[in-house]
Amino acid sequence: MSQKFEMVAKTLKGLEEVLAEELRTLGAENVEPGCRMVSFEGDLAMMYRANLCCRTALSILRPIYKFMAADPDTLYEMVKEYDWGGILTLGKTFSIDTTSHSNEFTHSRFVTYRVKDAIVDWFKDRFGPDKRPGVRLTDADVMINVHIDGTRVTLSLNSSGESLHKRGWRVAQTEAPINEVLAAGIILKSGWRGDCPLVDPMCGSGTFLVEAALIAANIKPGSFRETWPFQQWKDWDPELFASVLSEGQEEEPRELPFKIYGSDISPKAIDIAERNVLAAGVDEYINLRVRPLQQWDEAPAGGIPGVIITNPPYGERINPEDIEGLYRMFGTKLKRVFCGYHAWVISSNEDCLAHIGLTPSVKEQLQNGGIDCELREYVSFEGSKSEFRAAGGSIKGERPMRDDKSRRLPRKSDAEWTREAREKGMGGKRGDKGARRGLPKDTPLSEKYRPKKGGFARNEERRRRFKEETAREGERRYERKNPEAHNSGEFRNEAEEILARRRNIHALKSLGDSPKMPTLPSSEGPFMRTRRRGWKRPGESD
Repeated sequence: MSQKFEMVAKTLKGLEEVLAEELRTLGAENVEPGCRMVSFEGDLAMMYRANLCCRTALSILRPIYKFMAADPDTLYEMVKEYDWGGILTLGKTFSIDTTSHSNEFTHSRFVTYRVKDAIVDWFKDRFGPDKRPGVRLTDADVMINVHIDGTRVTLSLNSSGESLHKRGWRVAQTEAPINEVLAAGIILKSGWRGDCPLVDPMCGSGTFLVEAALIAANIKPGSFRETWPFQQWKDWDPELFASVLSEGQEEEPRELPFKIYGSDISPKAIDIAERNVLAAGVDEYINLRVRPLQQWDEAPAGGIPGVIITNPPYGERINPEDIEGLYRMFGTKLKRVFCGYHAWVISSNEDCLAHIGLTPSVKEQLQNGGIDCELREYVSFEGSKSEFRAAGGSIKGERPMRDDKSRRLPRKSDAEWTREAREKGMGGKRGDKGARRGLPKDTPLSEKYRPKKGGFARNEERRRRFKEETAREGERRYERKNPEAHNSGEFRNEAEEILARRRNIHALKSLGDSPKMPTLPSSEGPFMRTRRRGWKRPGESD
């Protein structure tokens, strides 16, 4: 049985959960998402598989040495203590990449130099002052990653080498293309797997189109690479790698029930997209044409609802003449042409996104080329949401409907409510709503008849009963204070006055000059004091 070891997959902000699910599907163990990374465990085959198959990973690291260091000298000594003979030989080259989040190590380049010196001195001490492995900035045989978090230092071997977003199929690009890892992550977030049409009406160099085709056809994104850093490692197993590479391969290309459609206003962009599609070998799945957004008059595939995924200009590196009009037109096309589609849009321009004119059902924070962006999903449909759901439609991330019978709690009968109320000593007459709601006998009427949610206007019957009960309460209160007025009818007026005051907090204003109306003391009296020094009443002398 192959030995298992710890690994770390690095990714982009917002794609941690997507990458974690990819690794679980591939058979990784103890998968734990973190900040722009996912840790997991597996054997050598799992390391090969993660590099070949993970669409949202930037690199796969294999930690080899962990220690604590609070200063550069300790860092040097600890690195020099490691047995580098198991990793490097005199005839190989190595490079060092450093990431530091520490108050003690604020300069990553200085950390790189200290680690390099320690490794070189390890070989000099054992093989002579002139014997040492070479150092290369690019294309080194062994790539070492140094990660410092506070005083915790982790040295890892980079099994991926060049970032995994560089698949190998891109032969040309337009200005500001979207990262392949980010494009694949957005497609996986959308839930699209080739079971409906996919459209990118502003496709640029075709990144979304190619990545979607690779996903639908189950083509490994790493299969375009010819060399890997782990081929220089001592435990390199070419037969195992070949078997992992052939996993899931089909003799004939997979047929997709629907095409992937891409268009752009620029003929140059479509020409570049065609070259990339051909280089990836997925031209049979993709339909490309020069078409401005305003010329989309009907949805493809006979109007079958599908998915739109696009990366419109943000106004940063590419700034069209009327960028707000572009977003406004996109929203119009969603409503009139792509009705029933789920549209996923990534942009950093919130003002422009507002011009789409639809309420997003999903909003997630991502980064594209170092720019903070937001990924939004828009769902366009005819009629109301309830009609859309009844026809089988769904909105990603939507809360369960209130009338979902599987989620409703069983209602109690009147007898059950009465029995429970009596057991708790809260009354329990059938007509006593307070007891049926589990309220004590002396609960104020305003609380007894108050709806659980909303105001009185939402239940006319409850409001009417509240008025009647309040009036009767006023009658009883006045009768207790004035027994002699019981038959005079005076208590009716008093009760109505009490009710009016409780109903309307502004009722006192209607009393006018009534003697019951509170009044302020005269400004001429002794209760008022002057507020400004030197102020005098008219007619007063100095």
